[in-house]
This record gives sequence, structure tokens and C-alpha cells, in this order.
Amino acid sequence: MDKSDYRITLKPVYSCPASETPKGVKLPDGWSLSWHQTATLEAIRNPNVDVIFNTAMTGDGKSLAAYLETLVTDFLAIGLYPTNELARDQETQIQDYIEKFQLKIKPRVVRLSGQELEIYAENEGLKKAAAIATRTGQAEILLTNPDIFHYLYRGAYLIRDDSPDKLWSRIDKYFDLFIFDEFHVFQAPQIASVINTMLLIKNTNRQKKFLFLSATPNKQLIDRLKLSGFRCKEINPIEENKYQFPDTEAQCQQLNGQGWRQVSREISLQFISLEPSNKASETWLKENSDLIFGHFQQYPGSKGAIILNSIATVKRLTSFFRELLHPHGLVVGENTGLSGKEEKERSLLADLVLGTSTIDVGVDFKINFLIFESADSGSFIQRLGRLGRHDGYEQNGQKIAFKTFIAYALVPNFIVEKLFLGDSPVLEATGIYDRSFFHNQIRENYRRINDFEGYYSRWGAVQSMRLCRQLGHKTIKQQYEGSQKAFQTACEQVFNISLKKVFGRSMAWEKEWQQLSGKDKGNPIAEDAASFRGSSPLQCGIYDLTESNQVDKFKTYDLPGILSNLEIEVMTKEEFMRSLLQTAERIGQPIPKGRFAHCLAFMKLRTYREERLNWRFTYSGKLDAIASSWKVQVLTGIEVWQPDNYWISEINKRLRKQALVSYVLRHPVAEVRSRLRLPMHFAIYPISDQYSFHDATAPYSIAFSQSALLLDTLAYSFKSKGGEIWIAG
Repeated sequence: MDKSDYRITLKPVYSCPASETPKGVKLPDGWSLSWHQTATLEAIRNPNVDVIFNTAMTGDGKSLAAYLETLVTDFLAIGLYPTNELARDQETQIQDYIEKFQLKIKPRVVRLSGQELEIYAENEGLKKAAAIATRTGQAEILLTNPDIFHYLYRGAYLIRDDSPDKLWSRIDKYFDLFIFDEFHVFQAPQIASVINTMLLIKNTNRQKKFLFLSATPNKQLIDRLKLSGFRCKEINPIEENKYQFPDTEAQCQQLNGQGWRQVSREISLQFISLEPSNKASETWLKENSDLIFGHFQQYPGSKGAIILNSIATVKRLTSFFRELLHPHGLVVGENTGLSGKEEKERSLLADLVLGTSTIDVGVDFKINFLIFESADSGSFIQRLGRLGRHDGYEQNGQKIAFKTFIAYALVPNFIVEKLFLGDSPVLEATGIYDRSFFHNQIRENYRRINDFEGYYSRWGAVQSMRLCRQLGHKTIKQQYEGSQKAFQTACEQVFNISLKKVFGRSMAWEKEWQQLSGKDKGNPIAEDAASFRGSSPLQCGIYDLTESNQVDKFKTYDLPGILSNLEIEVMTKEEFMRSLLQTAERIGQPIPKGRFAHCLAFMKLRTYREERLNWRFTYSGKLDAIASSWKVQVLTGIEVWQPDNYWISEINKRLRKQALVSYVLRHPVAEVRSRLRLPMHFAIYPISDQYSFHDATAPYSIAFSQSALLLDTLAYSFKSKGGEIWIAG
């Protein structure tokens, strides 16, 4: 079968209108609500509902559903977004709603990221706690990220004699609705954190509302919240048959006439079957660059996106496509975790944008042409959801309409075989399908990643134990006596473990740490378990010479990514900070520096490598006994081995002294990744000891920080007795 035959058509999607406009809602002229939007508003207004899950499709107006009550009443909301770009995008959208609704009293919208908080505190001469109190008090709608939310409830911004509830009691009383957007991007540790925070709010305050917006529902979260007594309501338009997938233009017209709203246009989707190798997508894109250029020629006014898994690949291809398309007046943009803020904002207006997962988490691109890689069913559906959401765009006051919507999915050949070939193919070349059927086939046949179900009972309650102890703090003990008992009971129920037992384990880690370090303070394992995303022991400060914007030259990136993909030159911390302060002074604009406080090393980024370089971690002692202990432990003496690297000895001097929360498995990385179905960017690395240093493939794998805790919950599947797999307690 020829590759061009793996093409299917996805029917357009229409969303059911609401039967009537809810009480007290005056919509802008020409607007109407969808069924799921009014159902969400009703659930927010229903005193018998605590938690709402809206799983409407991408592009179906979940944001309006979330903020509608705040726009029409004095119902205050906090919106929590996994990326700062998404929060920025939402801020623009909410300001647009405020303008269109022509509100007499306009709600104040405040956006707060870690960097903005740092700059605000510095400019106002405030401590971070005071800055948070001031900013949150100035908002009817607060947009922030779940990280700040997590640390605010964990007392991270407080000083020694502050009562633990100093910030959160004020926020709990002030805000009525907590909105979690794009929640499917989070893993078990973040879900556990949110459950803990919700239980704290529920057991210390009056009733609050929680709203989760995600096209992909999270069963783990729903089940655990129900278990702890939250009254949950799911709003699922697919299950309620509130979407239509018309076959003909006449049916589309009929639905339009009945007030159904088009959510997605018809899409032509072609599967490109590739060898599952590192550079397969990059090679295909270069070899087929004429196809991309041809699309712009054939359909003038087109806008396109290429979404890939690797930052380094995006960086290399951005240069390639700029060279190719610039002479024809086409602008190429870039949007990755290493792109500066200005570059990311510019990319939204480019003719062709290349990016990584920073694009697929919710930012609303107006495109009619998409090429994408994916690593699992979730990212496939998410990335495809970027296309077909808009009929066109405005440029210089002129409306430009899209004529066609085309996508190319760059997928491993075995996926194409599973979908189109074999004994019972689920898709037919040139077939026409509706979205829900197609999404189900992708979920069934694409790689399923591990959901780390074991994390909750093994590690989730470490946060509960710490929060529970905070409620017993001398300054608030009396006030929260009943709350503390209720919170403890709820956490023990949800995580299925006694907090007393968790406390005992935590004390054992502390004792081991004291013996290893000779220090009388600290507990690195418990710290990682109680954190939101884990610590970043391998993070480095980067001064990016390839970045044009002065403020954005200062970045962070992890050491493994640097070793694989970047050409760098080592700097001292003093040189780096001096350069940062001089730049800030020269441009008259503060540059946040808090993120550099705990960096392992500092470097100048010169360029991106054409080929990934191999490297591995090494351990000075024997790994055999460490791997045989089957537990998370704190290790020192870890270094990097990378031949022909002239600067690595400088890094190793620091790295070998680092106390790293680690989990070691006696199996090579590729095998561990495959057998445990680890997510694509799961941080697990090859490591050798002095006895396996010369092995062609490192025989051991190591994970650090939160990844070590996640690995610990799965490692039993490697633990065998007499060749049989058995489950360790």
C-alpha cells in the first residue's frame, strides 16, 4: 500500500445549543450558549454539587462556561493553568468577554506567575507573602498556576512565626470557585497534591466549588474525590449525545439553522508511516519541505503548525524553514520551553509555527495546516485538537478565510499497521469518520502510558501528613481542632493508609539522611514527596547566545538535555549573575532571578547540535546492592561520563557532592521504558558503576527526585523470584 493511501476524513463537529438562556445571564448580541455551558452554570449554582468535571471537546467554549457566573454576579474565581502561556492566553480571552458583555462593574483580572510575583515583591519592597496577599486582594478573577497554589497551602511563602493559615484562610474565604484547566497534563503527584489541597479547603472552610476542564476525564481523580465525600457532577456532551457529526453540506446548514455551533471543521488527516527512530520526523520534514511550501502556494493566507517532541529538533528545523520560506515573505515562529516570552508571543502571529508541548497545552492557534508527532494517545488527540477550530483570522483589519484543513500525523510504522493493516484493521484508507469513534480507536490502538495508580497510597499521603501536622501548629491548633481530625480521616480514606504509618516512614528517612549527611536537619525524600513537581537537582542556568531578546537570554534547562543537545561553554555563577544584573540595569527592566538560586551549574548556550550526543551517569561505588534494596534512597558520588567533553569535569566536581533522591533499577533504560510504559519525557537515565563502566549499554537505570518516587511504585514488576514475577509489598 502506498503511503499516500493512509488518508482519512474527519467529519465536522457541531455542539448542541442550550434550550434556554439561564436566569440572570444577558449575553452579547448574536451570542448563544451551548448545552454544556448552561449545564456547567447550573452545576456551579447547585448547592448540592461540590466538584464539576466538564469534558467538552477542545474548542467548545469551556472557558466561558467556567467564568460565566463571575461575569454576571459577584462570584469570585481562581483559574489555575499548567503553563504561563495558557494563563496569558486566558487573560486576553477573559478581558475580551468583559468587553463584549459590556459589564457596568468590571471584574478585576490579575495574573500571577512565580516570576511576576518575584518582580512585584521586589518593586513594592514586600515579602512574597505580603505580595500574594496584596495581589489576591486586588482581584475578582485570579489567574495563576497550580504550583503557586500548592506552595501557598504548604506555607512556603511564610516566615518562622507566621501561622500556617495566614495566606490560605484568606484565599479560601475570598474566592468561591477554583478552576483547574487542562488537567489531563498532570501525573499522579500533582493529582495527589490537588486532592490534598481540596480536602484541606473542604475540612477547614465553608463550601467551595471546584471545576475541572479537560477534554480527557481523569478517572483516578473522580473516583478518589467521590471516596472522600465530594459530591461530583460530570458534564460529558459526548455521552449525552450533544455533538453531531454531519455528513453533508445540507446537514451542516440544517444544524446551523437550529442554532448548533460548529466546534471543528472537516479535516483531511494523513498518516505518515515512519521508522521509530530519533531523527525520522526531522528527516521526513526536510525531505518533504516542498509539500509544506506547496500548501502555502496552493492555499494563500494559510497558517500552519508543526508540533514535535524534541526542543532541539524544533530549534534546528526552525532555522531550516526560515531559510526556505523567508524569501517568499512567509514568517516562521518558534514556541518551545526554551523559547523566550517575546518569541512565544510572536509565534502566535507567524505563518508557520514550530513547537513542542508548549503549543498543545491549550493556547489557541488559528491554523488550517498541521503536522504533528505524538508519543501516546493523549498527545495525539490533544495535538490534532489544535486544528479546525477557526474559519480564518484577521490581518490588518481584513478577514482571511481558510479554504481547507489538512493534517499530517507522523507516527511509527507499527501504529499505521495496527490501524490500517493486519487481520482486523479499525480504519479504512480514504474512510470518513466522526471524532468520537476516531478518538476511541486512537485510545485503543496507540501506546497507553502508565498512570502510576500505586503512587497515591505509597507517596500521596506524605503531603497529607505534613498538612495535618500544620493544622496542629500552636497558633491555630484550637481553631482547627475538629478540622484536623476530619482532614486526617478523609486523607486516610482517600490514600488508603494511616498517617501515623506515613509519619513513621518519614522519621526513618530523616534518620537515614542524618546518618548519611552528618546534618541534623532536612529530609530530602519527604521534601520531594511533599513538593508539587519534585526538586530539580540537575537544573542549570543558561545564558542563551541564540536568543535575540535581552530579558529572555536568561533561562534554565536540565543537565541531561544540555548533554544531549547543546553546545555550551561553562560560566561561573558570579559571571552569570553579574551579566543578569547588568542587562537588567541597561534595559531598565527587572529580570527574575529566584529560579537560578539552586542551579547546579551555569553555562552559555552557543548552538544546538545536529546529532544527539551519547552520555551516561556513573557511580563511584557498586550499584548491585543499591539496586537490590528496591527502595528510594539518597545517593552521593554520581557523575557524568561523556567522551570528548572538555567541560564535564567542572560539572562533576559539583555533581558528585550533590545528595540526590534516587531509584536504581538493574535493567537498561530502553527495557525499563518499554516494560513500564513510561511517558515520553519521563526522566530516567542510563548509569554504570565501576564494574560496568565499559559495557556498550549501561546495565542500570536511575531516576531522580519525583521520578524516583514514581518509579518506586512500579518497580515490583521487575522484582522476580526464580524467574517468576511477584508483587512486592
